[in-house]
Amino acid sequence: MVSPEAGGSIPEVDILGVRVNAIDMDGALDVIDRWITSGAGQYVCVTGVHGVMESQRDARLRDIHNAAGLVTPDGMPLVWLSRWRGWRNTARVYGPDLMLAICERSLATGYRHFFFGGREGVPERLARRLEKRYPGLAIAGTYSPPFKAMTPEEEAQVIRRINDAKPDIVWVGLGTPKQERWMATHVHELSPSVLIGVGAAFDFHAGLKRQAPKWMQQSGLEWLFRLASEPRRLWRRYLVNNPQFIWLTLLETWQRRAAPASGRQADHSRANDTQPDSTLEDPKLDAFESSFGARK
Repeated sequence: MVSPEAGGSIPEVDILGVRVNAIDMDGALDVIDRWITSGAGQYVCVTGVHGVMESQRDARLRDIHNAAGLVTPDGMPLVWLSRWRGWRNTARVYGPDLMLAICERSLATGYRHFFFGGREGVPERLARRLEKRYPGLAIAGTYSPPFKAMTPEEEAQVIRRINDAKPDIVWVGLGTPKQERWMATHVHELSPSVLIGVGAAFDFHAGLKRQAPKWMQQSGLEWLFRLASEPRRLWRRYLVNNPQFIWLTLLETWQRRAAPASGRQADHSRANDTQPDSTLEDPKLDAFESSFGARK
Protein backbone atom coordinates (compact mmCIF):
# COMPACT_ATOMS: atom_id res chain seq x y z
CA MET A 1 0.00 0.00 0.00
CA VAL A 2 1.29 3.46 -0.95
CA SER A 3 -0.18 5.99 1.44
CA PRO A 4 1.08 9.12 3.18
CA GLU A 5 1.37 9.32 6.91
CA ALA A 6 -1.39 11.24 8.63
CA GLY A 7 -0.88 14.90 7.81
CA GLY A 8 2.02 14.06 5.51
CA SER A 9 2.47 14.76 1.84
CA ILE A 10 1.38 12.36 -0.87
CA PRO A 11 4.32 11.05 -2.95
CA GLU A 12 4.53 12.57 -6.43
CA VAL A 13 6.32 11.82 -9.68
CA ASP A 14 6.81 14.52 -12.31
CA ILE A 15 5.74 13.08 -15.68
CA LEU A 16 6.27 15.63 -18.45
CA GLY A 17 5.42 18.45 -16.06
CA VAL A 18 2.32 16.79 -14.58
CA ARG A 19 2.69 15.77 -10.95
CA VAL A 20 1.16 12.30 -10.67
CA ASN A 21 0.76 10.76 -7.23
CA ALA A 22 2.67 7.54 -6.65
CA ILE A 23 -0.21 5.79 -4.93
CA ASP A 24 -2.39 2.68 -5.07
CA MET A 25 -6.11 2.08 -4.61
CA ASP A 26 -6.00 1.65 -0.83
CA GLY A 27 -3.93 4.80 -0.47
CA ALA A 28 -6.34 6.78 -2.66
CA LEU A 29 -9.34 5.57 -0.64
CA ASP A 30 -7.64 6.57 2.62
CA VAL A 31 -6.87 10.06 1.33
CA ILE A 32 -10.48 10.58 0.17
CA ASP A 33 -11.79 9.25 3.50
CA ARG A 34 -9.62 11.76 5.33
CA TRP A 35 -10.85 14.66 3.19
CA ILE A 36 -14.51 13.78 3.76
CA THR A 37 -14.01 13.33 7.51
CA SER A 38 -12.22 16.67 7.83
CA GLY A 39 -14.53 18.55 5.44
CA ALA A 40 -11.69 19.44 3.09
CA GLY A 41 -13.14 20.21 -0.33
CA GLN A 42 -10.76 18.79 -2.95
CA TYR A 43 -10.83 17.44 -6.49
CA VAL A 44 -9.27 14.31 -7.94
CA CYS A 45 -7.91 14.00 -11.48
CA VAL A 46 -7.87 10.38 -12.64
CA THR A 47 -5.22 10.73 -15.31
CA GLY A 48 -3.59 8.61 -17.98
CA VAL A 49 -1.51 9.32 -21.06
CA HIS A 50 -4.37 11.32 -22.58
CA GLY A 51 -4.47 13.79 -19.68
CA VAL A 52 -0.68 14.16 -19.61
CA MET A 53 -0.51 14.81 -23.35
CA GLU A 54 -3.40 17.28 -23.32
CA SER A 55 -1.46 19.11 -20.61
CA GLN A 56 1.50 19.49 -23.00
CA ARG A 57 -0.72 21.54 -25.30
CA ASP A 58 -2.66 23.39 -22.61
CA ALA A 59 -0.70 25.04 -19.79
CA ARG A 60 -3.91 25.83 -17.92
CA LEU A 61 -4.86 22.14 -17.89
CA ARG A 62 -1.40 21.26 -16.59
CA ASP A 63 -1.83 23.80 -13.79
CA ILE A 64 -5.25 22.34 -12.96
CA HIS A 65 -3.69 18.88 -12.60
CA ASN A 66 -0.90 20.23 -10.45
CA ALA A 67 -3.35 22.07 -8.18
CA ALA A 68 -5.50 18.94 -7.61
CA GLY A 69 -5.59 17.32 -4.22
CA LEU A 70 -4.83 13.99 -5.91
CA VAL A 71 -3.78 12.92 -9.41
CA THR A 72 -4.08 9.16 -9.68
CA PRO A 73 -2.21 7.02 -12.25
CA ASP A 74 -5.12 5.83 -14.37
CA GLY A 75 -2.98 4.24 -17.10
CA MET A 76 -0.29 1.58 -16.87
CA PRO A 77 2.41 3.75 -18.55
CA LEU A 78 2.15 6.18 -15.63
CA VAL A 79 2.35 3.27 -13.18
CA TRP A 80 5.46 1.91 -14.92
CA LEU A 81 7.17 5.31 -14.94
CA SER A 82 6.37 5.83 -11.24
CA ARG A 83 7.87 2.45 -10.39
CA TRP A 84 10.88 3.18 -12.55
CA ARG A 85 11.44 6.40 -10.61
CA GLY A 86 11.63 4.34 -7.42
CA TRP A 87 8.04 4.06 -6.19
CA ARG A 88 7.84 0.28 -6.59
CA ASN A 89 4.44 -0.18 -4.92
CA THR A 90 2.57 2.24 -7.17
CA ALA A 91 -0.51 0.60 -8.69
CA ARG A 92 -3.14 1.67 -11.17
CA VAL A 93 -6.01 3.69 -9.71
CA TYR A 94 -8.45 3.27 -12.59
CA GLY A 95 -11.48 5.56 -12.57
CA PRO A 96 -14.20 2.88 -12.99
CA ASP A 97 -12.55 0.74 -10.28
CA LEU A 98 -12.23 3.74 -7.96
CA MET A 99 -15.94 4.43 -8.34
CA LEU A 100 -16.86 0.87 -7.37
CA ALA A 101 -14.39 0.77 -4.48
CA ILE A 102 -15.77 4.00 -2.99
CA CYS A 103 -19.37 2.87 -3.47
CA GLU A 104 -18.60 -0.36 -1.64
CA ARG A 105 -16.90 1.52 1.19
CA SER A 106 -19.87 3.91 1.36
CA LEU A 107 -22.13 1.12 2.59
CA ALA A 108 -20.24 1.31 5.88
CA THR A 109 -19.52 5.06 5.94
CA GLY A 110 -22.84 6.34 4.58
CA TYR A 111 -21.25 8.64 2.01
CA ARG A 112 -23.74 10.41 -0.24
CA HIS A 113 -23.09 10.47 -4.01
CA PHE A 114 -24.06 12.94 -6.74
CA PHE A 115 -23.53 12.00 -10.40
CA PHE A 116 -22.88 14.96 -12.71
CA GLY A 117 -22.25 14.31 -16.40
CA GLY A 118 -23.06 12.00 -19.25
CA ARG A 119 -25.74 12.26 -21.89
CA GLU A 120 -29.39 12.70 -20.96
CA GLY A 121 -30.54 9.74 -18.88
CA VAL A 122 -27.04 8.32 -18.33
CA PRO A 123 -26.44 9.50 -14.73
CA GLU A 124 -29.89 8.23 -13.72
CA ARG A 125 -29.22 4.86 -15.32
CA LEU A 126 -25.82 4.74 -13.63
CA ALA A 127 -27.34 5.53 -10.23
CA ARG A 128 -29.98 2.79 -10.60
CA ARG A 129 -27.41 0.18 -11.55
CA LEU A 130 -25.11 1.13 -8.67
CA GLU A 131 -28.04 1.03 -6.21
CA LYS A 132 -28.86 -2.45 -7.46
CA ARG A 133 -25.23 -3.54 -7.12
CA TYR A 134 -24.82 -1.90 -3.69
CA PRO A 135 -28.19 -1.98 -1.90
CA GLY A 136 -28.40 0.88 0.56
CA LEU A 137 -26.05 3.15 -1.40
CA ALA A 138 -27.00 6.78 -0.68
CA ILE A 139 -27.68 8.62 -3.95
CA ALA A 140 -27.92 12.37 -3.35
CA GLY A 141 -28.82 13.29 -6.92
CA THR A 142 -28.03 13.22 -10.63
CA TYR A 143 -27.72 15.78 -13.39
CA SER A 144 -26.90 15.58 -17.09
CA PRO A 145 -25.64 18.99 -18.27
CA PRO A 146 -26.64 20.32 -21.69
CA PHE A 147 -24.21 19.81 -24.54
CA LYS A 148 -23.95 23.56 -25.11
CA ALA A 149 -22.04 25.80 -22.73
CA MET A 150 -24.17 26.84 -19.76
CA THR A 151 -24.80 30.48 -18.93
CA PRO A 152 -23.57 31.83 -15.57
CA GLU A 153 -27.16 31.70 -14.32
CA GLU A 154 -27.52 28.05 -15.36
CA GLU A 155 -24.18 27.20 -13.73
CA ALA A 156 -25.33 28.86 -10.50
CA GLN A 157 -28.56 26.85 -10.55
CA VAL A 158 -26.60 23.60 -10.96
CA ILE A 159 -24.28 24.50 -8.08
CA ARG A 160 -27.29 25.25 -5.85
CA ARG A 161 -28.88 21.95 -6.88
CA ILE A 162 -25.77 20.00 -5.95
CA ASN A 163 -25.23 21.86 -2.66
CA ASP A 164 -28.87 21.39 -1.68
CA ALA A 165 -28.42 17.63 -2.14
CA LYS A 166 -25.52 17.68 0.39
CA PRO A 167 -23.33 15.03 -1.27
CA ASP A 168 -20.01 13.90 0.15
CA ILE A 169 -18.75 12.98 -3.31
CA VAL A 170 -19.59 14.51 -6.68
CA TRP A 171 -18.70 12.19 -9.57
CA VAL A 172 -17.94 14.21 -12.72
CA GLY A 173 -18.25 12.43 -16.04
CA LEU A 174 -17.57 15.08 -18.70
CA GLY A 175 -14.39 13.63 -20.23
CA THR A 176 -10.90 15.16 -20.28
CA PRO A 177 -10.21 18.09 -20.33
CA LYS A 178 -13.74 19.40 -19.74
CA GLN A 179 -14.22 17.63 -16.40
CA GLU A 180 -10.89 18.86 -14.99
CA ARG A 181 -11.73 22.46 -15.89
CA TRP A 182 -15.20 22.14 -14.36
CA MET A 183 -13.87 20.70 -11.11
CA ALA A 184 -11.15 23.36 -10.74
CA THR A 185 -13.68 26.12 -11.38
CA HIS A 186 -16.32 24.91 -8.93
CA VAL A 187 -14.50 22.97 -6.20
CA HIS A 188 -14.63 25.84 -3.70
CA GLU A 189 -18.29 26.56 -4.44
CA LEU A 190 -19.14 22.92 -3.69
CA SER A 191 -16.96 22.56 -0.61
CA PRO A 192 -16.80 20.40 1.40
CA SER A 193 -17.68 17.87 -1.29
CA VAL A 194 -14.91 15.82 -2.91
CA LEU A 195 -15.07 16.02 -6.72
CA ILE A 196 -13.76 13.05 -8.73
CA GLY A 197 -13.46 13.15 -12.52
CA VAL A 198 -13.96 9.70 -13.99
CA GLY A 199 -14.97 10.25 -17.63
CA ALA A 200 -15.98 6.99 -19.30
CA ALA A 201 -16.82 5.31 -15.98
CA PHE A 202 -20.35 6.71 -16.37
CA ASP A 203 -20.91 4.82 -19.63
CA PHE A 204 -19.12 1.68 -18.43
CA HIS A 205 -21.10 1.26 -15.22
CA ALA A 206 -24.34 2.38 -16.86
CA GLY A 207 -23.90 -0.62 -19.14
CA LEU A 208 -23.62 1.47 -22.32
CA LYS A 209 -20.02 0.62 -23.23
CA ARG A 210 -17.89 -2.49 -22.74
CA GLN A 211 -14.71 -2.43 -20.70
CA ALA A 212 -11.53 -4.11 -21.86
CA PRO A 213 -10.77 -7.53 -20.37
CA LYS A 214 -8.75 -7.41 -17.15
CA TRP A 215 -5.65 -8.86 -18.80
CA MET A 216 -5.65 -6.00 -21.33
CA GLN A 217 -6.13 -3.42 -18.58
CA GLN A 218 -3.25 -4.83 -16.55
CA SER A 219 -0.88 -5.18 -19.50
CA GLY A 220 -1.33 -1.64 -20.78
CA LEU A 221 -3.37 -2.67 -23.83
CA GLU A 222 -6.73 -1.18 -22.88
CA TRP A 223 -6.13 1.61 -25.40
CA LEU A 224 -6.15 -0.98 -28.20
CA PHE A 225 -9.51 -2.36 -27.07
CA ARG A 226 -11.04 1.10 -26.86
CA LEU A 227 -9.61 2.09 -30.24
CA ALA A 228 -11.16 -1.00 -31.82
CA SER A 229 -14.48 -0.19 -30.11
CA GLU A 230 -14.61 3.49 -31.11
CA PRO A 231 -12.09 4.09 -33.92
CA ARG A 232 -13.65 7.26 -35.34
CA ARG A 233 -13.78 9.01 -31.97
CA LEU A 234 -10.53 7.78 -30.43
CA TRP A 235 -8.06 7.29 -33.28
CA ARG A 236 -6.37 10.65 -32.76
CA ARG A 237 -6.12 10.19 -28.99
CA TYR A 238 -4.27 6.89 -29.28
CA LEU A 239 -2.49 6.94 -32.64
CA VAL A 240 -1.15 10.48 -32.15
CA ASN A 241 -0.88 10.87 -28.38
CA ASN A 242 0.67 7.50 -27.58
CA PRO A 243 3.69 7.77 -29.92
CA GLN A 244 4.25 11.36 -28.81
CA PHE A 245 4.12 10.30 -25.16
CA ILE A 246 6.69 7.56 -25.73
CA TRP A 247 9.01 9.95 -27.59
CA LEU A 248 8.74 12.71 -24.98
CA THR A 249 9.28 10.37 -22.03
CA LEU A 250 12.32 8.82 -23.74
CA LEU A 251 13.66 12.31 -24.41
CA GLU A 252 13.04 13.33 -20.80
CA THR A 253 14.78 10.15 -19.62
CA TRP A 254 17.81 10.88 -21.82
CA GLN A 255 17.96 14.45 -20.50
CA ARG A 256 17.84 13.22 -16.92
CA ARG A 257 20.70 10.80 -17.57
CA ALA A 258 22.73 13.43 -19.43
CA ALA A 259 22.40 15.98 -16.63
CA PRO A 260 25.40 16.37 -14.29
CA ALA A 261 25.21 14.48 -11.03
CA SER A 262 24.80 17.76 -9.14
CA GLY A 263 21.86 18.68 -11.35
CA ARG A 264 20.16 15.38 -10.68
CA GLN A 265 20.74 15.81 -6.96
CA ALA A 266 19.10 19.24 -7.05
CA ASP A 267 16.20 17.89 -9.10
CA HIS A 268 15.53 15.13 -6.58
CA SER A 269 15.43 17.63 -3.74
CA ARG A 270 12.54 19.57 -5.21
CA ALA A 271 9.24 19.59 -3.32
CA ASN A 272 7.47 17.50 -5.92
CA ASP A 273 10.18 14.83 -6.05
CA THR A 274 9.74 12.88 -2.82
CA GLN A 275 12.59 10.49 -2.06
CA PRO A 276 11.46 6.91 -2.82
CA ASP A 277 12.66 3.70 -1.29
CA SER A 278 15.29 2.52 -3.76
CA THR A 279 16.14 -0.59 -1.76
CA LEU A 280 13.17 -2.54 -3.08
CA GLU A 281 13.93 -4.70 -6.08
CA ASP A 282 11.51 -5.89 -8.73
CA PRO A 283 12.84 -8.25 -11.43
CA LYS A 284 10.00 -7.37 -13.83
CA LEU A 285 10.73 -3.68 -13.37
CA ASP A 286 14.45 -4.25 -13.93
CA ALA A 287 13.64 -5.87 -17.26
CA PHE A 288 11.46 -2.90 -18.18
CA GLU A 289 14.22 -0.47 -17.19
CA SER A 290 16.83 -2.32 -19.22
CA SER A 291 14.92 -1.47 -22.38
CA PHE A 292 15.71 2.20 -21.72
CA GLY A 293 19.38 1.64 -20.88
CA ALA A 294 21.36 1.37 -17.67
CA ARG A 295 19.63 2.29 -14.42
CA LYS A 296 20.46 5.50 -12.60
